[in-house]
Amino acid sequence: MKQVKLKDKTFQVSIPAEKIQEAVIQMSKKINKDYGGKKLPLFISILNGSFMFTADLFKHIDFVCEVTFLKLTSYRGTSSTGAVRQLIGVNESIQGRDVIVLEDIVDTGITLEQILGQLRSFEPASVRVASLLFKPEAYQKNFEIDYIGMEVPNDFIVGYGLDYDGLGRNLPDIYSVID
Repeated sequence: MKQVKLKDKTFQVSIPAEKIQEAVIQMSKKINKDYGGKKLPLFISILNGSFMFTADLFKHIDFVCEVTFLKLTSYRGTSSTGAVRQLIGVNESIQGRDVIVLEDIVDTGITLEQILGQLRSFEPASVRVASLLFKPEAYQKNFEIDYIGMEVPNDFIVGYGLDYDGLGRNLPDIYSVID
């Protein structure tokens, strides 16, 4: 299996690029079905990790919509700090609009819970979540994730936007840590 070394850790491919693209296309079909008749839905892509997922998903969205980006962080190294810091906020008005939050991965749900709480305070018509990856073993919250590309084990992973201290985001495959 293909491996990569980032800093002090070695990772091996756990999800090849082709499988990622299949999941993205399947998610886009469901989103197109649900939002095709809605008036100007707003996608909010959570940076930095979801930039590749957002770009690939948007190649398959077939209705008029907008996209904006929100940057938060709760990770340092390989573990969540539990404290979420907002770095760049949403500038578009979301009141009365249908909002789809795009996440690269949902593990504990802590970051997403804070995002959803903030978004709901702006009174959108609806808020749904689309996450390429979901770690059910790590999930600590009760809210629904509306669109899930793939469930993954509770491993530390990099690639396809996911990083280890800023490294590995550019990898087209997803890699799991092996040491």
